Amino acid sequence: MLLARLQLTFQIVAPEVDEQALPDEAPLATATRLATAKAQRVAALYPDALIIGSDQVCALSNQVLGKPGSHASACAQLRKLSGKQATFFTAISVLNTASGRLQQAHDLTQVCFRGLDDAQIERYLLRDKPYASAGSAKAESLGIALVEAIKTEDPSAIIGLPLIKLVTLLNNEGVQVL
Repeated sequence: MLLARLQLTFQIVAPEVDEQALPDEAPLATATRLATAKAQRVAALYPDALIIGSDQVCALSNQVLGKPGSHASACAQLRKLSGKQATFFTAISVLNTASGRLQQAHDLTQVCFRGLDDAQIERYLLRDKPYASAGSAKAESLGIALVEAIKTEDPSAIIGLPLIKLVTLLNNEGVQVL
């Protein structure tokens, strides 16, 4: 959906990458490592292409809130986020498989969550089912109702792909979006 906004021809390939953070790895380092690992995993299939990998990590203070995977985990995450500010670290890697050139960029998005009660959390989860989303919230859909404010340089980053930064990286590779 996001990449389609740029009106470029592309294919989506789901890389098989273990998304677990390494011990003592900072959230931005995790997001950057995983974005690059995803691009590198797909690169073997496309020897003359630009491969885009991205990843997002949500952190509340020093605690990383990954993809919840279940309703119970999502409830617990949203209870923790209620009334607090979290940081979403979104990293992007562009790998030119013909030249071997790798470019990386990232965006830090501050999200201020509304105070949420258990009934609101339950209604949200039953309707949006964000079990594969970092921090248990999908800002591109009903999850926006959980939010009081979003502070970022790149509004598309909160959805998982920082398009402003991506356009710069593509321009560096000779791909003119406009």
